[in-house]
Amino acid sequence: MGDVFCFSFVTSFSSSFNSFQSILPPNQRLRKGLVSFSDVSSVSGSSSSIGFKARKQLASFKVHATVTETERPKWWERNAGPNMIDVHSTQEFLNALSEAGDRLVIVEFYGTWCASCRALFPKLCRTAEEHPDILFLKVNFDENKPMCKNLNVKVLPYFHFYRGADGQLESFSCSLAKFQKIKDAIVLHNTARCSIGPPRGVGDLNLESLCVPKEKQAESTAT
Repeated sequence: MGDVFCFSFVTSFSSSFNSFQSILPPNQRLRKGLVSFSDVSSVSGSSSSIGFKARKQLASFKVHATVTETERPKWWERNAGPNMIDVHSTQEFLNALSEAGDRLVIVEFYGTWCASCRALFPKLCRTAEEHPDILFLKVNFDENKPMCKNLNVKVLPYFHFYRGADGQLESFSCSLAKFQKIKDAIVLHNTARCSIGPPRGVGDLNLESLCVPKEKQAESTAT
């Protein structure tokens, strides 16, 4: 494209040059050898080189811009459904359990560096999609080390099952190869039931202050 443009430019210039020569007196005309074919070749090569560099820089800019605009989410964020919540603190964890009411809550303790966690995560997302009534909490081990220590989390990935007044139902480590353990626990614990009373405490983490019974709330309001 650059060569064609340069050739057209030189042809146009040559035509204009000849027209200009015809109106000048003979003793003032410019020498015909002023612009040679070698000069044209030089200009053409230079124009082609400049055009190539410009196109290369533009292509590089476009690729960089595309990568920036379409930055993919991290593996622990991909395909997470609306019933999968990231927990960033002990308070968020306690609030989520308190607000879950009688729903079954499955807590996954994971590490962003954990290969087993990464391999298991897509299947966990599909399970969450199949069970929209279950609340899945994701706890990043590195962000919540004190809480994980209190909950006796020593291996990853690790799972806790909670439900209303029953408190913690079960806990175990699980890899992708043993994912059936999670399915079996769901069948066992996700049955129709009516819990009596507020959610219980979680190990050394106490939910009592977050889940005051309505009767006590009414009494405190009356006083």
